[in-house]
Amino acid sequence: MTVIERPYVLDEIEYPDSDGSLIAESDWHRDELFDLIYRLKARYADRDDVYVSGHMFVYYEEGDPASVFAPDVMVVFGVPKKLRRVYKLWEERLAPAVVFEVSSRKTWREDRGEKQVLCARLGVAEYWLWDPRYEYLTPPLQGFRLVGGVYRPLRAAAAGCVHSRALDLRLCCERNRLELYDGETGERLPRPEDAAASAREAERVAREAEAFAREAEASARKREEAARAAEAVARAAEASARQAAASARAVAERERRARLAAEAEVARLRGANGRLERDDDGRS
Repeated sequence: MTVIERPYVLDEIEYPDSDGSLIAESDWHRDELFDLIYRLKARYADRDDVYVSGHMFVYYEEGDPASVFAPDVMVVFGVPKKLRRVYKLWEERLAPAVVFEVSSRKTWREDRGEKQVLCARLGVAEYWLWDPRYEYLTPPLQGFRLVGGVYRPLRAAAAGCVHSRALDLRLCCERNRLELYDGETGERLPRPEDAAASAREAERVAREAEAFAREAEASARKREEAARAAEAVARAAEASARQAAASARAVAERERRARLAAEAEVARLRGANGRLERDDDGRS
């Protein structure tokens, strides 16, 4: 088989997957970002045409590596679910439907400004800002829907939750955490810690079930041993009863024979006396 090597092109444009900068964020920012990606990936785990990612370079102009941004979290509908190094709009042909930005001290101004304007220009249907520290945004959760090329803010319900039409989710701020609820069932999308807790609970239940099974097996063995012991006692009692019956029959037989012997002896003595009396009468 002939291997045709791709010729090296000197002016081939490189689209890097990193700019070499060190990004350091707070625990709140990092945990919420990772949890968002985890929950959205789990929500669309059964769909091969939904791509969920985050902290990935999105290039939006072919030939210009400087035309790039990195959303904290993005959801794209209609593209294959596969691993990517970067996301190129001219190759994928679909912009993200939803972008989340978890605002922090370093990023909140850009999230609320240039990045939001760019996402509107690229056609991102919903743009979300979430401030887990309640320090930079008021309110801390802000959602925007693209209408006529312009973002319109989404109104919060009475409980402070905001509905995402693109994701069919209800987003709620709860104690510095952004919780996601299924728009149809109302069920909360579990976080990684919930899965770990469920695994621990399942392990605990399995251990208890195993212990119960061992106890039941031990009880069954004890019942079986008790049944065998009772059967042995019953057999011994039956044997004793048979032996006692045999002994009683033997005693009764001996008594019968003794009685017959005594009766025979009495009859013999009576006969002998009768003869003696007849002899005496003859002599007289």
